[in-house]
Amino acid sequence: MLLTYLYVFLVGGFVCTIGQLLIIKTKITSSRILVTFVLIGVFLEAFTLFDPIALFAKAGINVPIVGFGASMTKGAIAGAEAKGILGAFSGGLEAVAGGLAGAVLFAFIFAMIFKAHTKKD
Repeated sequence: MLLTYLYVFLVGGFVCTIGQLLIIKTKITSSRILVTFVLIGVFLEAFTLFDPIALFAKAGINVPIVGFGASMTKGAIAGAEAKGILGAFSGGLEAVAGGLAGAVLFAFIFAMIFKAHTKKD
């Protein structure tokens, strides 16, 4: 069990380290880095690479935003198989609706508490 926690920490830390390095070393905005990580999750799920990584890393890959992209893709694929092209759009949203609602709620709460600022060149 301790080894599982180590794997989760290492993989999740690696994902977060990549994001932090991109923020520090490049002029890429945080929003674009976020979208990049979602797309990485989409591609990993589309090419069936996400599940083997998730079996090894567990929450280390599922909790960061990469897992959101993979979950959305999994739902879109299931929706497309069940309902056709419209199911591809609705299935992805159904799969991540709870996480999305939570993100909007917490974003609103933190926007009310903290003052936002943009990245300086």
